[in-house]
Amino acid sequence: MSASRWSDLLPRVLSGLVMVAVGLGAVWMGGAWFHGLIAMVCGLMIWELVCMLDTGRTRSQYILGAATVLALILAVGIPPGFALPLLLLPSMLGFSRMQTGGVIYGVFSALILLAGYGLMMLRDDLGLVWMLWLVLVVVGTDIAGYFAGRMIGGPKLWPRVSPKKTWSGATAGWAASALIGWIFLSLTGANAGLVGISIAVSMASQLGDIAESAVKRRYGVKDSSGL
Repeated sequence: MSASRWSDLLPRVLSGLVMVAVGLGAVWMGGAWFHGLIAMVCGLMIWELVCMLDTGRTRSQYILGAATVLALILAVGIPPGFALPLLLLPSMLGFSRMQTGGVIYGVFSALILLAGYGLMMLRDDLGLVWMLWLVLVVVGTDIAGYFAGRMIGGPKLWPRVSPKKTWSGATAGWAASALIGWIFLSLTGANAGLVGISIAVSMASQLGDIAESAVKRRYGVKDSSGL
């Protein structure tokens, strides 16, 4: 087994520990702490996205990142019907700011803001337990996929876009998410459909990862940013 196959394990573990500590702390406290963290992370994601797509940007990454943070903070305090147009406003604003990559920005930025808002609502409305379920499904998918892909290998999932991702890793992620769903089903008395929902969330996280890889490959960057 080649040592280079595990060359990224240490930085993954170290960065993961920091993110887990910060993320779980905010998830545990909920409320303004969690809202603030989600808004900040989404703002940074928009900043990364603009930096990657728009080669002729003139402070657009800061303007659109700040607009994202503001939109999410304001949206969480108003009824959902009024929150939705507010959440899509940074995407619309990008069309007047972006010199290149406007269409990709519009789609990805809308998904980022809607996902951030969904996380806030999940924590507020359904509580700590179901927020932890979501986090564990996504993290479990990533961990199981990483180790299965490195240890088992086999056919690639989409070699032209993401040469390291394998079908064995994807399948291991689904299995891990199904196990987590079954555990939460047992603990909460939820419907058996939770196992299927967990697998669907696992697939969604993988699709998001692949979509990001496709954009990075199209724009010739290895990482979204230096963060």
